[in-house]
Amino acid sequence: MNKVILMGRLTRDPEMRQSQQGTPVVSFSLAVDRRFAKEGQQQADFINCVAWSRLAEFICKYFQKGSMIAVSGRLQSRTYDDKDGRRQYVTEVVVEDAYFTGSRTETNTQGAQSSYQQPNNFQRPAQPSAPQGTAPTFDEFEAMGFSAMDGSEDDLPF
Repeated sequence: MNKVILMGRLTRDPEMRQSQQGTPVVSFSLAVDRRFAKEGQQQADFINCVAWSRLAEFICKYFQKGSMIAVSGRLQSRTYDDKDGRRQYVTEVVVEDAYFTGSRTETNTQGAQSSYQQPNNFQRPAQPSAPQGTAPTFDEFEAMGFSAMDGSEDDLPF
């Protein structure tokens, strides 16, 4: 199983670009505090992350340097040859879900959804013209016949 869950702060603004096929991709780095550090010292790890398609657009729109974010995804290693012909090794988290974890004033998200998750049937398109899955909005849920519940959670039968 290859599953990574991280919560931390962005160390710089997310960098949006497009793949050769025109798919949006964003790269960013998270500062994640270590759970156990030497007494009196806070230590952090700096984790490189990458997100694709609609999720990349979501992250660029709602997060900036210093924003708190929680992500889940998978760890991926890859290699490439740089412009000098040297082999470079990269290990990064391929983000599949992203969540707000700071306050609304901290993330400047007046009324935004609290997270973005790739749909279960989401497949990264091989061609830019292939359809992309998106998470339904609240308005779309209402159109499907769902609505807000009256009462409290104590009234639920489970």
